[in-house]
Amino acid sequence: MGYCFGGSSILEFARSGKDLKAFIPFHGNLATPTGQDYKNTKGKVIVFHGTADVVVPMSEFSDLAVELEKTEIEHEMITYSKAPHAFSVFGSKSYREDADKKSWKRFTEVLEETLK
Repeated sequence: MGYCFGGSSILEFARSGKDLKAFIPFHGNLATPTGQDYKNTKGKVIVFHGTADVVVPMSEFSDLAVELEKTEIEHEMITYSKAPHAFSVFGSKSYREDADKKSWKRFTEVLEETLK
């Protein structure tokens, strides 16, 4: 899992074919670089994203959903209303407690499901 740049990095791991059970970005960059794809992805992809994110627009979110579906990668993509980029950064003007708590709750559930 990763936040912001770390979220982008975890998707790089997914595209590289890294043998992990899940790849989980929190408000990371969701665009797939030219020449890359998810054909080698071995684990599921779980995305946490704010609909008010102007750094990573909803068009990237929807493009990723289409790409994962087309590649038949198991995925779950969750959005949070009024949550901007970096919605989980405590003390920042971007922090949104509701989105942070909900995404963390689902994250821990995914960990429990995945690591059984």
